[in-house]
Amino acid sequence: MTAPWRILSLPPIADEIVHGLFAPLGDAAEVAFPQTRDRAGLLAALAGADLVIGDFTGRLALDAEAVAAAPRVSFVQMPAVGIDSIDVAAWASAGVPVANAAGFNARGVAEWAVGAAFALCRNLARGDRAVRAGGWPQMEMAALGPREIHTQRVGIVGFGAIGAEAARLFAALGCAVSYWTRRRRPEAPATYRELDELVATSDVLVLALPLTEETRGLIGPERLALLPDKALLVNVARGGIAPDGAVLAALDSGRLAGAALDVFEQEPLPEGHPLRSREDVLLSPHTAGASVQSQLNLLGMVRDNVTAAVQGRDVQNVVNGLNPLVTRR
Repeated sequence: MTAPWRILSLPPIADEIVHGLFAPLGDAAEVAFPQTRDRAGLLAALAGADLVIGDFTGRLALDAEAVAAAPRVSFVQMPAVGIDSIDVAAWASAGVPVANAAGFNARGVAEWAVGAAFALCRNLARGDRAVRAGGWPQMEMAALGPREIHTQRVGIVGFGAIGAEAARLFAALGCAVSYWTRRRRPEAPATYRELDELVATSDVLVLALPLTEETRGLIGPERLALLPDKALLVNVARGGIAPDGAVLAALDSGRLAGAALDVFEQEPLPEGHPLRSREDVLLSPHTAGASVQSQLNLLGMVRDNVTAAVQGRDVQNVVNGLNPLVTRR
């Protein structure tokens, strides 16, 4: 009898949920978890794993050392869109396909981006804090220049599933929407612009692209300086794309009138970080995609892809260029 596939689950998801996902596989698979959520626990657990479900928190990084500790692994499924905690090239060199969960939270993140833009345009968080503190800053709030969102030119950097969904939502509100990505999308519900032109013509700049070596620092001080005065920034991508220091400098200069940030260079955001004390910044703990619907989508995608791997069928959303047909090593 063939030994069952050993599925190593790394994310902080309740054990019973993970077991339930793969119960239909019966004796064909068994689920395992690291004994400790640290480096030593990860490396020890990888030694006996055939398939790995990555850690969406990034704490248990699947880097080159992890590859060397995983001689039996045939497939890695990341339960997220971002793959910056995985050395995809190292896994490719080992012949192991890596897949993500592209699109699972596209609608949820896009809705957060639109909601955050609304909040910035009308200074909703600032008004809420002032009233809760006992104030009634009616005239002060009016003096901040609240805007109706349909008047705003929206630029979207990155045009995958999230960027495209955000473009549709902003366009439905009457916004003029433009986008930049490395490959133009003729079917896009938005106007393509080169990156510098996009930044220079965006009243609301939305970041929705993955963090890679090429995109790290992409929206830095020089590009932020191209923004129209009193522009707004919404970041649902990764903190390293628009470094915290550059965002703070743009806020101090007045180039940015406000920013809504779901992601940061260091997470959790350190205590005492200057972003925490700013009235012109809306902060969120990396939860833009954390809706009930997106979580159900995620679990379904992980279940279907890992099940396909166990059954020898093609897996979807491979990100490191390998043939998606998984064979046991």
